[in-house]
Amino acid sequence: MQTFSPQIIPKPLKQSIEQGYFLISDETSLNFDKEFSVAGNFLKNYIESGTSFQLKSGNDIVFKKDESIKNDEGYKLEVTDKGIIIRAKTDHGAFYAVQSLRQLLPVELESKSFSEDEIAVQNITIQDEPQFAYRGMHLDVVRHMFSVDFIKKYIDALGMLKMNTFHWHLTDDQGWRIEIKKYPKLQEIAAYRKETLIGHYNTQPQKFDGKRYGGYYTQEEIKEVVTYAQARFVTVIPEIHIPGHSQAAIAAYPELGCTGKQVEVATKGGVFEAVYCPKEETFAFLEAVFDEVLELFPSEYIHIGGAKATKTRWKNCDHCQALIQKEGLKDENGLQNYFISRMENYLNSKGRQIMGWDEILEGNLAPKATIMSWRSYGGAVAAARKDHNVVLTPRSHVYFDYYQSENKHEPLATGGFLNLEKVYVFNPISEKLTNKEAKYVLGAQGNVLTEYMPSSEQVEYMVFPRILALSEVVWSSSERKNYKDFISRVENFHKRMDALDINFANHLYELEGEMVSKGNETEYILKTSTPGKVIHYTLDGSDPTIDSEIYKSGIPISQSAILKAKIFSENKALGTTFNQTINWHKAVGKKITLDVQPHHAYPGSGSNGLINGISGSNERYGDKEWLGFWGENVEITIDFGIETEINSISTRFHNGHGQWIYAPEKIEVEFDDKEVFEVAVPISKTLLAPVTFKQKVTTRFIKLRVFNAGLIPEGKRGSENPSWTFIDEIVVE
Repeated sequence: MQTFSPQIIPKPLKQSIEQGYFLISDETSLNFDKEFSVAGNFLKNYIESGTSFQLKSGNDIVFKKDESIKNDEGYKLEVTDKGIIIRAKTDHGAFYAVQSLRQLLPVELESKSFSEDEIAVQNITIQDEPQFAYRGMHLDVVRHMFSVDFIKKYIDALGMLKMNTFHWHLTDDQGWRIEIKKYPKLQEIAAYRKETLIGHYNTQPQKFDGKRYGGYYTQEEIKEVVTYAQARFVTVIPEIHIPGHSQAAIAAYPELGCTGKQVEVATKGGVFEAVYCPKEETFAFLEAVFDEVLELFPSEYIHIGGAKATKTRWKNCDHCQALIQKEGLKDENGLQNYFISRMENYLNSKGRQIMGWDEILEGNLAPKATIMSWRSYGGAVAAARKDHNVVLTPRSHVYFDYYQSENKHEPLATGGFLNLEKVYVFNPISEKLTNKEAKYVLGAQGNVLTEYMPSSEQVEYMVFPRILALSEVVWSSSERKNYKDFISRVENFHKRMDALDINFANHLYELEGEMVSKGNETEYILKTSTPGKVIHYTLDGSDPTIDSEIYKSGIPISQSAILKAKIFSENKALGTTFNQTINWHKAVGKKITLDVQPHHAYPGSGSNGLINGISGSNERYGDKEWLGFWGENVEITIDFGIETEINSISTRFHNGHGQWIYAPEKIEVEFDDKEVFEVAVPISKTLLAPVTFKQKVTTRFIKLRVFNAGLIPEGKRGSENPSWTFIDEIVVE
């Protein structure tokens, strides 16, 4: 008989494993009162549908109300030789107890394939409650739309992982996905675009598939999803985007824009000039739309977007300029605040609260708004200091449309790099907040923008297992978090995801590496997140086998090489082959200093990563070889230690305007604090902007000054924000 060692995700607050086990079989009985009907029936159906058992009425498994449990979502779970007791103050807390118990049971129950006569459940005592009240996941169904069945499957996963909020992104420039009966053109026109971008936004020239795409959820389908979510204690928050990201709606009703001219539903992502015009006709439209939305969604919060609203049309609109004067507003940012505040007042009058992306901080913050801080921690800090509630969604740590592996065969993604560990170490509480201010942080949310996710299978691949890490960030106490322990539980959880037919990404058996310089020696360090494995490697570009060199410690490097390595367990290869090209040059291993540090979201491998002999990805700006700087000039000093003859210096900059990244127009090169050369960076319409400076000189020091491109031009993605500078390897020959 097999018992299952507890490996619960997210990790409980307290758990104590005891000797012995309780047997669940066809003779087992279950007892719960009406107030625990959701949790009780979930457990009954889960066991009975996954086995051949029929639970009787009795006291083997019992739900008990416990008023001493202060947190409504908290619970106590006790498994002893005699039975199972679930204690909770509410049905909600009891439901989470059931989700923990579920992970103590065989995974075959998930696939309804358990065929044995009994289940041995490890004796255990668990006391548990969440760290944060808001534990959410977002899903964009505008860029690509997904079936109601998949939405339910997504919500199932949230419930299993004790997440309680589903942010349903229903409207944007590329489509309108919710039926509004008063405005049928939203279904007829706004819900469909004529074609969709093929490949990445930054690929030039852009190509399109020429195929009409779209659809919408009927009000009956939405009610079905909301009811389904409620049975899993998941609140569905709809997002109806205002005043920007509204081109689809304006395509259906051009009179809602400032020009009144016909526009088309957007066929790609971006920032568009078509935004709602703040006139009475627009407000009447939006109030009617929200009236129907409120009938469908009982959530306290309604998400009104507020992100990336360009002000071009407002600046050139006589009505908008007159309104600014009439209301005594400072500028167009003040007009955005007027717009948001007016809609907030309307929704408040209906008993609801608004939530919006951190751009609604522009101007004066709407009086009771909750901020969803996505650009960085900055919005969260600013809002909390104004006594506004905050949900953290920083793109650096919880945007699951970013690449999660440096494997070159990964499916197309937005850009950036966000691996499992980076999600896991995310802390929603900024160090800049006082204890009083930190109380305004409600929690955090993972975001899934589906521009490059045409299928539900790809959504799953991008979300899992990173959602497992996020679930532990928002549920488990920070003191209980341990990445090595978490990885062990993730490896075990793979079986459950397989049983649930979830198309998860398995990167646990991939290797990571870095160049490390110690004195005059440089070596390459390999590591794996899963212990108990053997690593074999080669340096000549050949594929490693069990006969190749065994990795024991750092590999000495003194010349260019093609390093390949692979994980083996019991002589069986696991995962993909690690492949690293090392380009040895004169600056590798030398001393390097920066006058400003890279942004915390994109630190790469630190300053040494600029001269470690390894170039960054040709497609992804966020891997560990690219260093990102936001709105800052940077001076880089390389010290060779002795006078050294050099002939050329070359580097390259990322130029992905779609991700707010702009190559500098120029750099400066200086030798030994004497000669300064200004070097133009060739204008590039491609993703990368290489630059080479050739000069034969003997020098000890090289200084490179890299000048930020400044504010992003109006009409571009991220307009009026500082641009990013991303720098790759500095090669000195």
